[in-house]
Amino acid sequence: MVRLRDIAERAGVSVMTVSKALRDAKDISVKTKEKIRQLALEMDYVPDVMAQSLRTRSTRLLGVLISASTNPIFARTMMAIEDRAFQLGYELMTAHSLNQPDREETCIRRMLARRVDGFFITPVFRFEQSAPIYEELKRQKTPVVILGHRAPFCGGFPAVEVDDEAASKALTQHLIQHGHKKIAFFAGPQVSPPALERLEGYRRALREAGLQLDDKLVYNAGSTIDEGSKAALQFCDEKCEATAIQCVNDLVAVGTGNVLLSQGLKIPEDISLAGYGNILTSEHFRIPLTTIRQPKFRMGATAMELMQAMLRKETVQNRLLNAELAVRESTGPAKG
Repeated sequence: MVRLRDIAERAGVSVMTVSKALRDAKDISVKTKEKIRQLALEMDYVPDVMAQSLRTRSTRLLGVLISASTNPIFARTMMAIEDRAFQLGYELMTAHSLNQPDREETCIRRMLARRVDGFFITPVFRFEQSAPIYEELKRQKTPVVILGHRAPFCGGFPAVEVDDEAASKALTQHLIQHGHKKIAFFAGPQVSPPALERLEGYRRALREAGLQLDDKLVYNAGSTIDEGSKAALQFCDEKCEATAIQCVNDLVAVGTGNVLLSQGLKIPEDISLAGYGNILTSEHFRIPLTTIRQPKFRMGATAMELMQAMLRKETVQNRLLNAELAVRESTGPAKG
């Protein structure tokens, strides 16, 4: 195995000079750096990361814990984090909680055992006011950035959030402006803060427009395509008189749209349909979906900014990002 000493002997410099050159230290000339780096390549030198981490007390490793990479909402957020981490010389250790609290805790502990410098976490939401693993992270003063909305059990950590309530309100207002007075809402899990904010945005828009709030128009639809399909079947079986359906996310909207079309309904001529999230599928659905364009890449980039500041021991504040309405063919004037 090639050591720094071997490169130093070939270059005719000290081991310290080799070390500084490979770390791009400012007090080493460009000519010397180029010479040493070329020698390192020729000699197939591979840095000893473990030894470096012992010296610097930093592994240059960051943990990323999300529910599942199959959820398309995470794709661009993860891309932004990885891209910036790569530029800064960090590596990512990724795990999936699958929305299971016990699995989430195990993943965090495994990453702690690998001495990650910090965490990006999309929390598994629960009704409890505290969670032991998050209390442990607080005691250890581990840098943690929450991706998305916080709950009381993880409220002590900075977060990068999207203003879901305002965005959902804007989407409902869009439907109201098209003459829809009876708008069904296909809601997400009650334990999920973003799902609850989207429901509240819908209700706020109705109240401000002077329209009646009718709980019979709110359906439990979960968060997947299959769950959206089931909610749509219930909607059709009940012969609901709503002229528009607003969904908690795009996956639910896709499942809903498939059922509506199979029932012979035309979108948006018979009923308007809107999603939330602007995943790739939404734009390429059979009828392109009106939705909310979440700033997914900006969320990841902002999260990395917060992490950098925390690693520098700086005080950071939560970041609230705005989302935009993306109007497409799935919404139109109310029938009749």
